[in-house]
Amino acid sequence: MTRRWDLGLTDEMLDACERVIDYRFVDRQLLKNSLTHASGANHRLESNERLEFLGDAILGMLVCEMLFARYPLNAEGELTRIKSMVVSRTTCARISMDMRLIDSLHVGKGLCTGEELPASVAAAAFESLVAAIYLDGGFEAARRFVDRVVGPVVEEAASHEHGLNFKSQLQQFAQKSHGSTPVYRLIDERGPDHSKWFKVAATVGPQSYAAAWGPNKKLAEQRAAENALSEMDGQPPPHLEVETEQPDSPA
Repeated sequence: MTRRWDLGLTDEMLDACERVIDYRFVDRQLLKNSLTHASGANHRLESNERLEFLGDAILGMLVCEMLFARYPLNAEGELTRIKSMVVSRTTCARISMDMRLIDSLHVGKGLCTGEELPASVAAAAFESLVAAIYLDGGFEAARRFVDRVVGPVVEEAASHEHGLNFKSQLQQFAQKSHGSTPVYRLIDERGPDHSKWFKVAATVGPQSYAAAWGPNKKLAEQRAAENALSEMDGQPPPHLEVETEQPDSPA
C-alpha cells in the first residue's frame, strides 16, 4: 500500500492517480482534497467530506442522464432500480477498489494499521473524485469520466442476467474487501416436498446478514445476497417479510 499518514500525498502519488483516472487536473488542490480522508486532514474542511456531498449528487444526475439516453424503452421503475444499484455505496467502493484509488488515499494513522479500508471510505473517495473533476473541468469532464468508468457498470446492471445476479455482486465485493467468498447457510425450510420454501442467510467474513425466504435454494440465496448488499449500503433489507406466494407461511 502507498497510503502514508506521515508524509501525505506526494507529487508522484498524484501523478500516478491522474494516470489511473486519465484526467489531468488544472487545480491539483482539488485532487488532493478528494483523496484526503477526515482522519488525515488538519481540518475537516480540508478533507473530502464536502466533495463527497457534491459528488454524490453529480454522480446520481449523470447516471440518471445516462440511463435516460441509453434505455428509452425502460420504465421509470426499472431505471430507478438500475440507478440505485449503480450509485450504491457498495458499487462505488468496488469501482474505487478496481481503480486502485484507495492506494492513493491520505488517511489518519488509525486507518493505516490494517490491510483493508472500510468500504465507506473507498466509496467516499470515488464520489469526491467525481466532484473534484466537475469543479476542475466542468460537467463535460465529469460526464466523460463517469461514462468511461461507470458506463460498464450500468450496462451490467441493466442486463437481466447480470442485473439480478446479486450473488455475483456480493462475491466480487467480498473478495475485494475481505479476501474471501460469501457463505450461504440454510436456516430453515418449510412446506411439502413438492412445494418447499427455503430460508437462507449470507455471511461475509465474521458478519451475517438478514436471511431471506425463497421457493428454491437458488432464489433464496439471491435474495439473501441482496439483503446483504442492502445492509452493507446502509439500507433496510428488502426481503425480510415472508413472500406472499408461499403456500405454508412459517411463523
